[in-house]
Amino acid sequence: MITQATMISQLFINSLIAGSIYSLMAIGFAIIYKTVKFFHFAHGIVYATGAYITYTFFQIHRFDFISSFILAVVSSGLLGLLIYQFVYRTLQVKKAPNLIYLLASFGVFIFIENIIALIYGNQILFMRPLAEASSYSFFGASITLTQIVIIVVSIATLLALWIFIEKTKLGLALKAVADDPQAAQLVGIDSVRLTQVAFFVGSVLAGVAGVLISLETNLSPTMGFPAIFKGIIASIIGGMGSIPGAVVGGFFLGFVENFGIWYIPSIWQDFISFTFLIVFLVLRPSGFFGVIPEKELI
Repeated sequence: MITQATMISQLFINSLIAGSIYSLMAIGFAIIYKTVKFFHFAHGIVYATGAYITYTFFQIHRFDFISSFILAVVSSGLLGLLIYQFVYRTLQVKKAPNLIYLLASFGVFIFIENIIALIYGNQILFMRPLAEASSYSFFGASITLTQIVIIVVSIATLLALWIFIEKTKLGLALKAVADDPQAAQLVGIDSVRLTQVAFFVGSVLAGVAGVLISLETNLSPTMGFPAIFKGIIASIIGGMGSIPGAVVGGFFLGFVENFGIWYIPSIWQDFISFTFLIVFLVLRPSGFFGVIPEKELI
């Protein structure tokens, strides 16, 4: 018989896993948004691409998983960089309005999603590099090796990002450009180069999230669409453009989703997420960390 304490422990583990993925997506999205000030919806397809590149190297070409993981996250970063350089940068030079960036981002998303479907088909794919024969007990709840890896790698990635942003010259310059691009240019910081860094770093985080989630769930060409919306919701809850807020928003969303379905069917999980989105937009649009969304959201 499952006790209430065991149920709470299991929901806590599930919340940590979901929150880890949401935080990675939200931080990547926040870094890019804070730099360019528009919604980069194509971030979701970078997430999906990371999962499919891992599948390609690991399942098809039989690379070891660690090598496949590294190749996938670097490729994700390069894909984000290419999207900026050949799509958004071109629009910046032409001084396009923000609505055009939004449409372009959707266009890139659909274009790459269809390329994935063309190459891999629309069928569901999966990869399971870690043996799941045994599980571990956590206060009565069950946690698998895959789930432990997801949590540990996510936290390690978040820690590495914090060190990069707070302790390196490049990270500090990136913060300066994100806070005030004009002032950064006046003191000699190349805002274009730092925006490229932002897209690379943010896309690497999306790639990491895509690879980690594919360890436990299946791959499909459309997997990026729900992921980007969860990342956006987490960013808004935490405070639009706030990196610490993205972490808090991601874990908050993971916990309210999982504990919210304690007494209701799991199909209502997305309903819970969007309910909290509406609540925050109406009652606290600045999010937890008090960052008010700018007028040029689109």
